[in-house]
Amino acid sequence: MPNSNTYKFSFLVLFLVLVICFFTNISLGSIYIPFKDVFNSLIGSATQQETWQHIIQNYRLPKAITAILVGSGLGISGLLMQTLFRNPLAGPFVLGISSGASLGVALIILGSSVFGGVFATFLISKWSIVIAASLGSFLVLLAVLLVSIKVRDTMAILIIGLMFASITAAIVSVLSYFGSAQQLQQYIFWGFGSLGNLSWDELLIFSIIYCLGILISLASVKSLNTLLLGENYAKSLGLNINRSRLAIIVSTSLLAGTITAFTGPIAFIGLAIPHLTRQVFNTSNHKILVPAVFLFGAIVMLICDSIAQVPNSDYTLPINAITSLVGAPVVIWLLVRKRKMVF
Repeated sequence: MPNSNTYKFSFLVLFLVLVICFFTNISLGSIYIPFKDVFNSLIGSATQQETWQHIIQNYRLPKAITAILVGSGLGISGLLMQTLFRNPLAGPFVLGISSGASLGVALIILGSSVFGGVFATFLISKWSIVIAASLGSFLVLLAVLLVSIKVRDTMAILIIGLMFASITAAIVSVLSYFGSAQQLQQYIFWGFGSLGNLSWDELLIFSIIYCLGILISLASVKSLNTLLLGENYAKSLGLNINRSRLAIIVSTSLLAGTITAFTGPIAFIGLAIPHLTRQVFNTSNHKILVPAVFLFGAIVMLICDSIAQVPNSDYTLPINAITSLVGAPVVIWLLVRKRKMVF
């Protein structure tokens, strides 16, 4: 078992790697911007070219911050779900939150032909898609919370969440069947996920909800450690299972639902980052895991986004494809190498 000094050193290294990845991500793109000019732009000094200042401040900096929020948020929500359900395959979207968001967006994009004309154009605006995704996530969350009040079995809640996902997927399939080619293309592009579409105003709203979800998750650290011992033993220690479960579900829903609403569904990160962190830190203590997952998730997301930019090219690859292609082999290698999963 590593001592506290080892953990402190590991956190310091991860933080330095995060800073390097942050500056690298801002530097890369169709136009390469040197680190020196990136730093000058961030502190308000002049850059070699005036256009670089505009590119950094209005596009690359918001995108890099979004990558940090998305990676850390999905990683932490995945950790919460894996601990709550004691299932290594659980992720931030097992409760059907992502499916609810997808249904909301599908109703706006694929169902807009029902309204027609100017009203349809208004419906498929950027903010309407964000609101629709948020409402879809919220309605699924509300349904899961109502079920959690009636059902005391945690695994039953997991199964019900998967059933909600199946129902919403079926409705989306029906809408897709009747949608036009243009509508299907727009919905598919939303499903690719994107980190570069947020303005500063949108990022502010995103950050506020994100911080609320993070605060609830930090307040649940003690409960998470107790739940590792099993629900029956946790009850004997005086833990209020229903209250703890509610807090974990709300935290996950705020993080995963908001991320999906603003950036689209992002694959792999929420499932794999907790496993990566457990194997590297060799601990199940959530006082260590939560900040470590935050750093790991942010780093991996920045790396994936940097690759997706295809440096010195005008092309940008779907972020979902990169997160899966880069991350899945790493997790497989770690699990095969360790031979035993820390959980």
